Amino acid sequence: MSNPRPLNFRTLDLNLLRVFDVVMEERNVTRAAARLAITQPAVSNALRRLREATNEELFIPTSSGMVPTEHAEVLWPIVRTALGHLQRAFEPQAFDPREPGSAFTLAMADATAALFVPALAKRFQREGIRVALRIVPLTSRDPREMLEQGRADVAVGFFPELPGLLAAQGEAELIRLAPLYATEYLCVMRGDHPLAAPGALTLDAYCQAQHLRVSFAGRARGFVDDALALIGREREVVMTVNSYFTAGLTVRQSDLLTVLPSSFVPAAGFSPQLASRELPFELVGIAIGQVWHARHELDPGQRWLRELLTAAAQEIAQAAPGPGIAPRR
Repeated sequence: MSNPRPLNFRTLDLNLLRVFDVVMEERNVTRAAARLAITQPAVSNALRRLREATNEELFIPTSSGMVPTEHAEVLWPIVRTALGHLQRAFEPQAFDPREPGSAFTLAMADATAALFVPALAKRFQREGIRVALRIVPLTSRDPREMLEQGRADVAVGFFPELPGLLAAQGEAELIRLAPLYATEYLCVMRGDHPLAAPGALTLDAYCQAQHLRVSFAGRARGFVDDALALIGREREVVMTVNSYFTAGLTVRQSDLLTVLPSSFVPAAGFSPQLASRELPFELVGIAIGQVWHARHELDPGQRWLRELLTAAAQEIAQAAPGPGIAPRR
């Protein structure tokens, strides 16, 4: 790879960085132009000027959109952070959620959304909040890429490996994690399943049954499999899905067992059809937390969003319809 000519930062039009940021997020010139309220040729011209300023290609045009180069991927989080600092420096710091125009994106799995979205909707109506809130699927236990690329403002979920990853990779100052509430995993089956009878769900019976695994990323192993391996046991997984809701619907109509958060079954309205039993082995509890990028640390709107999630989590814990839910401090 040839070394590009050094960039003369003094002559760089900073507007080009805003275009670069939006194209990186949209991966499409037409959508970027709409976001920026300029024409498509203007976006193309800005990309040309940026290419000339850096003396290298940052995007590769394809039939499906703009594919960023490896160097563009490296530059993007740096540019986003810098733009965020400039925005906070020049824009008013007051934030009123009752004024329309602000929008935020939350990433969470369906089990978490089943609790948070109704609680947030009640607060929005009660407090006259007019913020546009978008919920997108959380498909990983490591949300750093979503946060770095701006595809989510906050990720809410269970991230047991994240603190270790942040410490090992020196990113503790870039990604922030705060606890919200705690719950636990239970074995879930249809209400008239033979193993739903008192005392029927022994370790042997559990391992001899057939199971449905929930894995957001479709992994071949999960926390349950690892916990069983520690005691020299294993289970037979015949299906893997990426949604707790799908898991609940499936076990309701089959002999399969699954493992779900105790807070999910009542929140999803499955309680009359499903039986929940304690697992016959030790499994780590669920610590639900919110994760965000440090560039949003001081932004007043982002601070409001995180405080809103904390307040909603406290309400969820206080009004929890099922056992094992408690606020985290």
